[in-house]
Amino acid sequence: MAQDHLQWLRDGRTLSTREELSCIVKLSIPAIFAQISTVAMEYIDASMVGRLGAESSAAIGLVSSTTWLAGGVTCSLATGFTVQVAHKIGAKEDRESRAVVKHGLLTVLGFALFIAMLAVWISSSLPVWLGGSESIRAEATQYFRIYSMALPMLALNYAAGGMLQCSGNMRIPSILNIGMCVLDVLFNALLIFPAGKLHIGGISLPGAGLGVAGAALGTALSEVVCMLLMLYFLLIRSEKLHLRKEPGTGHYRSELQRAIQISLPIAIENVISGGAQVVSTKIVSPLGNIAIATNSFSVTAEGICYMPGYGIASASTALIGQSVGANRKKETRKLSFLTVGLGMAVMTGTGVLLYIFAPQMLKILSPNPEIQMLGAEVLRIEAFAEPFFAAAIVSAGVFRGKGKTFVSTILNLSTMWLVRLPLAAFLAPRIGLRGVWIAMALQLTICGTLFLIALARDRETGKNELK
Repeated sequence: MAQDHLQWLRDGRTLSTREELSCIVKLSIPAIFAQISTVAMEYIDASMVGRLGAESSAAIGLVSSTTWLAGGVTCSLATGFTVQVAHKIGAKEDRESRAVVKHGLLTVLGFALFIAMLAVWISSSLPVWLGGSESIRAEATQYFRIYSMALPMLALNYAAGGMLQCSGNMRIPSILNIGMCVLDVLFNALLIFPAGKLHIGGISLPGAGLGVAGAALGTALSEVVCMLLMLYFLLIRSEKLHLRKEPGTGHYRSELQRAIQISLPIAIENVISGGAQVVSTKIVSPLGNIAIATNSFSVTAEGICYMPGYGIASASTALIGQSVGANRKKETRKLSFLTVGLGMAVMTGTGVLLYIFAPQMLKILSPNPEIQMLGAEVLRIEAFAEPFFAAAIVSAGVFRGKGKTFVSTILNLSTMWLVRLPLAAFLAPRIGLRGVWIAMALQLTICGTLFLIALARDRETGKNELK
């Protein structure tokens, strides 16, 4: 089992390359399925809303970049605590790891409530700021407002799942996220369409007919259920992290300082990269509702290809974090390159599949022929950048495990603002949405290359340096 290998790592045992790869794969597979389930939820929302028409699709597409920004910033603080959980477990400081769990969850909840209130406050003005047409503003506001109110549940779900993963338990978060996907299908079917619109086995299903608002509400409800179960398995059932009566460590101030040190670069990265996505939406908006909808659908379609990379990155954060906590510098470096190599290999394969099946993927998401044709073109442009995208994604996970989040912040932001956005702004008026995706593919290629260079030059961090 992957947990056995992690224990060997903590105990100082030297693992063979085969054992290390086995550990990486066993940790990665559940995380990959969990990430894929997240994309599946986006597919479900996009596909169901796509049946309502191009304007409804454009309404969600208009605010999608801002939902990523809000979600990324809200969840960023959780990373600072989850990484500390991995370090504490790796150092066999289990009581301290449980203190980090309790303090982290309460802090993340408070921060998420603040971001949620801010997001709800701007929801009415957001579609206007983004340049959306009058015909899609009301639905865009509805979707973003409901999404914003669910941010605290999203943050707690992310934090609890990350803490379970960093303890070596990748299976439970994976199962729960897949369950969330199933619930999303059910809730969306009942909330988006009016009664009698959907049929299963000849039986007409009831429906609320809420349209775009129903898509947001269905996703929010599924997140609530998943969050409650995730907290149950973390606080009640987890062998290492469950709540118990024991004296407090009294180290909250140092935990918070360390969490901010780790999370602040991630938060800044999410603010600036999310802001860049919002600017990208502004670049796409003048191209019309078809381009907005196509861009949103294509990003969703591509997600199925890069989610395996994020799954491996989650595994690498847990693995590298415990290795650093155990002060295993040689193993840390070797595991870093093995995880990145595996990620690049997997996403090279998904990139090939993306190129081949791009038309079919767009047909699932939208019945509109224009969206299908344009979406297939831009996805095939992006397919060539997938191996380098993998290098960036998994290397960022490695650096998170080491507690070095500033590196990924600098590389992602510099390439986003110096390469992608200027080139997209130049090409979009000339060759339309294709230009935006050419800029994206070039930026990802450069960014991935720089991540590989940074990883090769990085000096390993020992346990004592993290104090």
